Amino acid sequence: MIPEWYHHVMAMTLRLTEEQERALSLLAQAEGVSKQEAAVRAITEAAARRVRDERVRALSQEGRARYAGLLDRLAQ
Repeated sequence: MIPEWYHHVMAMTLRLTEEQERALSLLAQAEGVSKQEAAVRAITEAAARRVRDERVRALSQEGRARYAGLLDRLAQ
C-alpha cells in the first residue's frame, strides 16, 4: 500500500555542473540546511521574487497611467 504523503510530494533528479553543485553546497552550509532544503528554499524565494516584481511592475504602470497628467506637469 502506498502511503498518503507520497501523493503530495514530487521527486525529481536535479542535474548540476560541478560549479553549481559547489554553489549549492555553500548555500546549504551557510543556511545550516541540507542541499535539498537549500534548493527548495532557493526555488521558493525566486518564485516569490518573480511574483513581487510582476506586482510592482503592474502597480507602477497603473500609477503612471493614473497620474500621467500630474507627472507631465511635474516634469516641466
